[in-house]
Amino acid sequence: MIKHSSRIDLSQKALKKNVNFIKKKIGPKVEYSAVIKANAYGHGIPQMVKMLEKAGIHHFSVASAYEAWEAFEAKSPSSDIMIMGILYDDNLDWVIENDIEFYVFHLDRLKKAKEMAQKMGKKARVHIEVETGANRTGLHAKEFNKAIGYLYKNREHFEFEGLCSHFGGAESLSNKFKIDQQIVRFKEFRTKLKKKKYTPKKYHISSSGATLSRPEAHFDMVRIGVSTYGFWPSPDIYYHHLQEVGKSKDNSLNRVFTWKTDIMDIRPVTPGEFIGYGTSYQAVRPMVIAVLPLGYSNGYPRGLSNRGFVLIRGKRAPIVGLINMNLFMVDVTHIPSAAVDDEVVLIGRQKNNVINVSSFTNATQLLNNEMMSRLPDAIPRVAVQ
Repeated sequence: MIKHSSRIDLSQKALKKNVNFIKKKIGPKVEYSAVIKANAYGHGIPQMVKMLEKAGIHHFSVASAYEAWEAFEAKSPSSDIMIMGILYDDNLDWVIENDIEFYVFHLDRLKKAKEMAQKMGKKARVHIEVETGANRTGLHAKEFNKAIGYLYKNREHFEFEGLCSHFGGAESLSNKFKIDQQIVRFKEFRTKLKKKKYTPKKYHISSSGATLSRPEAHFDMVRIGVSTYGFWPSPDIYYHHLQEVGKSKDNSLNRVFTWKTDIMDIRPVTPGEFIGYGTSYQAVRPMVIAVLPLGYSNGYPRGLSNRGFVLIRGKRAPIVGLINMNLFMVDVTHIPSAAVDDEVVLIGRQKNNVINVSSFTNATQLLNNEMMSRLPDAIPRVAVQ
């Protein structure tokens, strides 16, 4: 088997713990849709679909038809997929044929979906997205009335799966006034449907942040992204949870993935020599450095040059010099037993030491989501217990 320069382990135990924690928050009547966009936040769509099904999740939210196809190839027949973003007209036939749910946020999409559904003799499973204050996608009030009228008139060609919207910043408590306003607007749309006596199967608006801080916004389904993978959406949400449970700290969410590589080479450096490109690091003492076989082309942030750490034999080894496209060096002078082929932990635990994603994001100003979603598809991802 040809090996990649790094690898990712995915913990089924951590994932199950995260899912159970969130399910306890939302209760048995609210559906849990796992958001697996952006390659499941870097964890791998095929791997996470199978692992999430094993953890009891059977609804998946994606950002495109391509991601829906990736999920479809991995899922069991009992699971559903919902496209929240881009869906090209060329893919409408595949989506309808395979019972994929999809957002509708402009009238033209609804008309083309009706034409395709009629042609195929199958119902299109639609979620009507409404504008409540994020100003990304979603129907405004006038468009909404026309869309519902069209949907009702052609109801033999549609399954009205849901009414939905998206919060613009629920992870920050400073946005409370905005989120309050969005909830009010969403409920107004819901009231309109009830008056028309034409209602969807479910209402949904909440992301991880809103799910963990705004129980009044759970409605019938929540869409959980970053917290599925073991991360709090923000410090605000974490501290809100601590106040809610009366604790000073809590480990209810656990990181699912561990990123590893191996030492490629070990070499001595004499005082006065520079390490790597340019002159960003000069040895002021005799040193021993380990060369690692990955870099920014593999998703390892260049911003960690001369700032980050890895774990070798359970000890922290500081990065020295600039992170290259596919190599970087760490100081192992204090780890005399370090040897070629030793396992290196880039993110995760080794013995009593841990490197968290926050170690990356705090130093590089990357969001957790941004850092993880940049990890290349080519890195092998394997489920472990």
